[in-house]
Amino acid sequence: MLAAGTLSHLIDRGHAVTIVSMTPGDCGTVEYPPEEIAAIRRAEAAEAAAMIGAEYLCAEFRDMAIFNDDPSRRRITEILRQAQPDIVMAPSPVDYHCDHEATSILVRDACFAASAPNYEAGKAAALRAIPHLYFLDPAEGRDREGNVVRPHFVVDAGKYIDRKSEMLACHDSQRKWLQKQHNMDNFLDTMRVWTADRGKLAGFEYGEGFRLYACHPYPATPLLEELLEGQVRRL
Repeated sequence: MLAAGTLSHLIDRGHAVTIVSMTPGDCGTVEYPPEEIAAIRRAEAAEAAAMIGAEYLCAEFRDMAIFNDDPSRRRITEILRQAQPDIVMAPSPVDYHCDHEATSILVRDACFAASAPNYEAGKAAALRAIPHLYFLDPAEGRDREGNVVRPHFVVDAGKYIDRKSEMLACHDSQRKWLQKQHNMDNFLDTMRVWTADRGKLAGFEYGEGFRLYACHPYPATPLLEELLEGQVRRL
């Protein structure tokens, strides 16, 4: 929905990408028991990631049960150490869903913890430094009160809009859930509307917005913008 175009740019420029879902969507159904829908969702996510050559992992939290506590932070820290990223993209700190907001905080703090060798989290080596952290747009590009959340920059996603649709279409069980629970008739159309709205901010037909988290001591250099030179417009 929010970053597949940017990830496609990065992969096509030779960078490795890992996509992590926090949960397997075990509560997002009116048709299946938890473990059955979880298996379906994992397979759908892996299929979508494979379309662009990305690795897929599930952190195996459960829906509506993501909290900012020490065991959760260590779990995310372990995943970061396994992936050894230079750039991390996380959900917006303010969004419509509690799991999205909790994930944002957990990833933010785990980025810090992952470079601290004495913070025990699995067997992988600590990161050499805190990675660059970018927040994605919230749903609809708005906070809980409906105010527009303005990104720092927008990535031109027009080249990959059809690929974004193809990846999103892999998540068929999510589409059925959104139709039933949220009256979203077609989330492929919704994705295009949101991506077009973000693109308009920067003069692109389609775009994806990002905000760099540059609070001390997180890195403040524009690494993602530099890697995507020619495809980024700062606001």
